[in-house]
Amino acid sequence: VQLQASGGGLVQAGGSLRLSCAASGSAANINIMGWYRQVPGKRREMVAQISRGGSTYYGDFDRSRFTISRDNTKNTVYLQMNDLKPEDDGLYYCNAGWTLTETGPYWGQGTQVTVSS
Repeated sequence: VQLQASGGGLVQAGGSLRLSCAASGSAANINIMGWYRQVPGKRREMVAQISRGGSTYYGDFDRSRFTISRDNTKNTVYLQMNDLKPEDDGLYYCNAGWTLTETGPYWGQGTQVTVSS
């Protein structure tokens, strides 16, 4: 399985970004897709996951601002991030696996999100 993430960038505080991650290869076998964030000096932390059936699991992130969704026909997962704050900065990674709440074995490259105040 290969994961290709995109959509990061520089945005002003209060702005929005939508991250996308497309899976290819043996993507039809993947049940869970999700997003993780890493900031310098800290462990990678789960933002959110979504199953093929639409069940979601969120990490310790503001659900009112972060929404995960998925298009199974495109094997693509999205992370809509609204009202972004400087503390949302980080390298966001796409992840894929089989069990909700567990980290899968497949990682995409990170996409940087930078929020200016």
